[in-house]
Amino acid sequence: MPPTAKPPVTGVLHSWDLSTGVDGPGTRFVAFLAGCPLRCLYCHNPDTRSMRHGRPCTADEIVREAAKYTAFIHASGGGATISGGEPLLQPALTGELLHRLKHELGLHTALDTSGFLGARATGALLADTDLVLLDIKSWDRARYRHLTGQRLAPTLDFARRLADLGTEVWVRFVLVPHLTDLAADVEGVAAFAASLGNVTRVDVLPFHKLGAPKWRALGLDFPLAETPVPTPAQVAEARSVFAAHGLHAV
Repeated sequence: MPPTAKPPVTGVLHSWDLSTGVDGPGTRFVAFLAGCPLRCLYCHNPDTRSMRHGRPCTADEIVREAAKYTAFIHASGGGATISGGEPLLQPALTGELLHRLKHELGLHTALDTSGFLGARATGALLADTDLVLLDIKSWDRARYRHLTGQRLAPTLDFARRLADLGTEVWVRFVLVPHLTDLAADVEGVAAFAASLGNVTRVDVLPFHKLGAPKWRALGLDFPLAETPVPTPAQVAEARSVFAAHGLHAV
């Protein structure tokens, strides 16, 4: 009897794109999976938060799409990134994609995550992940819950797990005036990131309002409409705090 065919791994995809420099090194194929358990006040893609705004897909479809660009991606020193939403809300699809993009297409793989669902990442999934882009949105526990609606502890636990595994991590920190720019907040994230030993880069990302039209399109009020964007001097100051801890901050 012939072996039974393996059923396709399915999930919900919001969209995909090619990007350079913002989702990992080089030019990258980025799959944005739908669904997210966080409700970040500054979310610039609120349309990715719900499964309703995605479409059913299979891992086969996504891998076939990525395969069209492998020559270009390899030439740029790039790879593939699984993002969202929150990709660990769909761990089976995320794990299948990371495995096949790495082993079938030979691509450098990255996982873009808040870390809140890090416990869902299996050992096999992380073994197929070359880089984790980890969002640490605040160091103050109460402020983190205010910003995201969730707890900070799972993200820190996941960060420590990645450190134990030796997985390369880029930390992402969004600088929001009056919310995450307090000296203790920046210092706390910087000290924690430096303590891990596997953080090779920190992206200090200035808060922006480019996603505000998406909130309006969904019939939602943008919570930070009156919050100012940080000045270049404020961003430089935050980067200097990370640099003072020996971290490469950009």
